[in-house]
Amino acid sequence: MVASTVVTASAALGAAVPGPAAAKPGPQPPPKVPTATGYGGAVSSVDPDATAIGLDVLRRGGNAVDAAVAAAAALGVTEPYSAGIGGGGYFVHYDAATGTVETIDGRETAPAGITHDAFIDPATGKPYPFSPDLVTSGVSVGVPGTPATWETALERWGSLSLAEALRPAARLAQHGFVVDDTFALQTRENAERFRTFTSSTDLFLADGVPEPGTTFRNPDLARTYRQLGAQGVDWLYAGDLGAEVVRTVQDPPLSGATDLPVPTGSMTTDDLAAYRALVQAPTRVGYQGYEVTGMAPSSSGGTTVGESLNILEQTAPTGTVPTLHHYLEATALAFADRGRYVGDPAFVDVPTQDLLDDTFAEERACRLDPDAAAVKPVPAGDVTSYDGVCDAPAGTAQQDTDTENLSTTHLTTADRWGNVVAYTLTIEQTGGSGIVVPDRGFLLNNELTDFSTVYDPADPNRIEPGKRPRSSMSPTIVLKDGRPVLALGSPGGSTIITTVLQVLVNRLSLGMSLPDAVAAPRATQRNTARVSAEQAFVDAYGAALAAYGHAFTVAGPPGSSAAEIGAVAGVELGPDGRLTAVAEPTRRGGGSAGVVTPAP
Repeated sequence: MVASTVVTASAALGAAVPGPAAAKPGPQPPPKVPTATGYGGAVSSVDPDATAIGLDVLRRGGNAVDAAVAAAAALGVTEPYSAGIGGGGYFVHYDAATGTVETIDGRETAPAGITHDAFIDPATGKPYPFSPDLVTSGVSVGVPGTPATWETALERWGSLSLAEALRPAARLAQHGFVVDDTFALQTRENAERFRTFTSSTDLFLADGVPEPGTTFRNPDLARTYRQLGAQGVDWLYAGDLGAEVVRTVQDPPLSGATDLPVPTGSMTTDDLAAYRALVQAPTRVGYQGYEVTGMAPSSSGGTTVGESLNILEQTAPTGTVPTLHHYLEATALAFADRGRYVGDPAFVDVPTQDLLDDTFAEERACRLDPDAAAVKPVPAGDVTSYDGVCDAPAGTAQQDTDTENLSTTHLTTADRWGNVVAYTLTIEQTGGSGIVVPDRGFLLNNELTDFSTVYDPADPNRIEPGKRPRSSMSPTIVLKDGRPVLALGSPGGSTIITTVLQVLVNRLSLGMSLPDAVAAPRATQRNTARVSAEQAFVDAYGAALAAYGHAFTVAGPPGSSAAEIGAVAGVELGPDGRLTAVAEPTRRGGGSAGVVTPAP
């Protein structure tokens, strides 16, 4: 079907739809405002259209959950290479009526037919090259969890139906959005992968790579959203849409235009029928008088952020440079434990309570030298025996292979009643598997590449049928005296954990305002020999931290999205209902924050 035509972005809320036309210059995109302060509700995301849709839901009486689902669906339109109904994610919700935090694990699952050697090329006996070969495949596609997450959230806490929540995004997809530099760059970077499939070529490359300033329409996705709203998520998990997804995974629509191998997948309609989004308790740690809540496994975000904060509280550094040194060392220790212990708890005995225990943190903090950086990688701790005394660590040091991509997206919402949502969602690689479901307008994920590529029965993240791959997504809500004061999250693969943690440290320990905490230069230490850091971080702190023994590598090539670590979207909840919504001022092209009623 015809996918991309040009109209004004403002038409998304109700003007007549013109017929198909070749791409041509369109209007300027909505402005991106990184900080907004006011009342009545707030939304922060990477995209101005998504933020505007979320705010409109709040203005019309919807709550934070309604706004989060509507904005997430909009991100499936404007950020299709990062999120959409072909992916999954993690949803953290604070309920003002009950004062409770609950979460939804909407992570994708491996099909029942997957084998331990699924990522091994039978022709060579060696693993497929990760990118572009393995990620561009049916075998990398996990059972999508995003539609089930939306339905679960709306049924438990929302006030809108799924059809009502999806309607604004369907209009946006029908009428179009203005292509920005990021969308054009990501299309260009994935052009070979998209050319591998007829459906992806038709959608994203019908007239070549879309140019910034033109307007991109996706009527197939608009129709899919309308049908999903009308028929419910059983259309995917037990109906015709699911059958189309399975057919696409097992027999991708190859174009013959590239020589990528495209290993096929084994997903069946039974796998879709077996999928469940899981409602579960959050992780919880105390930090400097705050309660920090996040995602329990299958995500490693809550445990790794939480353990790092516990270690930092044990060591109690003061001053910016000492605090940054402790931050880098604490995350190395927590990442060592993440690699050793964390996986899907349905398949692995994950010692979540031990990893977040203050006594365990005290023992791990023994390994943190306040005056010198440890040699990396550092070994994991022993969760089977700890008493706060500096005993020998368990086993030898081992550095995990990191295959999580830097893509993904995050949004945060708050409403006038005090409900709050932090929601991170993804299709993993920028562009996911590269495979658009024919005539449906959305990409399938490649989340299964988040499993370890080579099977090891001792690895908690080993491939297993029905299992959820370990994730680093870290949607987080911070409470003070039982009430939310801050909610945030970020994309960025395994740098999500360090991004969220560094912003928390900047805000709660170093006393920065939230806008300053988000804008501050970043570094990430994931138990590796060298710290990956933005150039601005190296310029500001590199020499001082080198005195401790830290060595730095600048993150990614200059000018690329990989040169930036994370892309935070958060909301701070102040006294008297005052809200401060904060997005990135420049990273990933800048984000978009808004409030229902701006402060005078």
